[in-house]
Amino acid sequence: MSKRDYYEILGVARTATDIEIKSAYRKLAMQYHPDRNPGDQLAEEKFKEASEAYAVVADAQKRSLYDRFGHAGVSSAPGGGAGFDPSVFAEFGDFADILGNMFGFGDVFGGGGRRRGGPRRGADLRYDLEISFEESARGAETTVQIPRQENCGTCNGSGAAKGSSASTCPQCKGHGQVRFQQGFFTVARTCPQCGGAGQIITKPCQTCRGAGRVTRERKITVKIPGGIATGQQLRLQGEGEAGSAGGPAGHLYVVVHVHEHEFFRRDGINLFCEIPVNFTTVALGGDIQVPTLDGPETVKVPEGTQTGTTLRLKGKGMPDVNGRGRGDLFATVQVQTPKKLTRDQRQLIEQLARALPKEEFEPRPHIANDAQDERNLFDRVKDMFG
Repeated sequence: MSKRDYYEILGVARTATDIEIKSAYRKLAMQYHPDRNPGDQLAEEKFKEASEAYAVVADAQKRSLYDRFGHAGVSSAPGGGAGFDPSVFAEFGDFADILGNMFGFGDVFGGGGRRRGGPRRGADLRYDLEISFEESARGAETTVQIPRQENCGTCNGSGAAKGSSASTCPQCKGHGQVRFQQGFFTVARTCPQCGGAGQIITKPCQTCRGAGRVTRERKITVKIPGGIATGQQLRLQGEGEAGSAGGPAGHLYVVVHVHEHEFFRRDGINLFCEIPVNFTTVALGGDIQVPTLDGPETVKVPEGTQTGTTLRLKGKGMPDVNGRGRGDLFATVQVQTPKKLTRDQRQLIEQLARALPKEEFEPRPHIANDAQDERNLFDRVKDMFG
């Protein structure tokens, strides 16, 4: 039975670059790998076929012989038709990890499986901190208390009792993995005797029971910068859980939640509020007091100010969390109508009402459709420029 063309198997042209060849093989290997297609003999054959094609085409010398003499040129070449090459997955990390994440398998491949022993970085921790609106505006310093894993003080994190030490695992020889042959590739599993640590503790520490770490409550000071907003987080480096086997500690992430303010509404670094103003003040003009984060601020209201008018107070908003100045405060005027009037007040307002011109409204015709709207707009433009 004649073999298929290697370029055809990989789905690339004869002029394909090394990168294109590697990419094509990687896709086929992921598609037809036996662990993804258990019991599928056809998929296993395609996987072997792709591996054989790649072993030739990816090698410059073998590819040259194949291009000149076809299969006959590489049938007797050393290493011709070699099998699966996990190195093409190096840019994505360990191929065993890829399969483990995609298909639910653990460490199955040799030639690159990660050793589980050795130093490991400690886990990161999260703490949700609630603060007041004023604290977020001015900044604050507070103390949080968290439980975390720390190195055992009795054994200094080794897990071994005083006067003893851990010994190399006899089964994995300190590698943390055991390997065996399965079909056409090598399988690596976590060592069952040492659990992947590569070492065995014969006399465990009585304080931590051999774990090397214990749980303790710690009080940690947190500095809150002014201008911080809900959802932002502070990273306290090295304040997470202790690492194992001499590894560095993790980090503590403090996630901030700011309480709503009863008067101000925040948008970025700007603040917004509504100010009730007597109708006589907006009619005649005058000074009003506007609350700010720094205390009341006197603002002049121009004569004839309408309700809904917004006054801008520069630099009276929230500070930028990165220290780049402050935002503005926007105060919207809302005319306050008195609910109860004395007899004298009512007489004065009635006199004012008689003196003011009557309100007149010019009703606008209803626009029936878009075409009518466009015709009316066109007529208005003609009137403006005609």
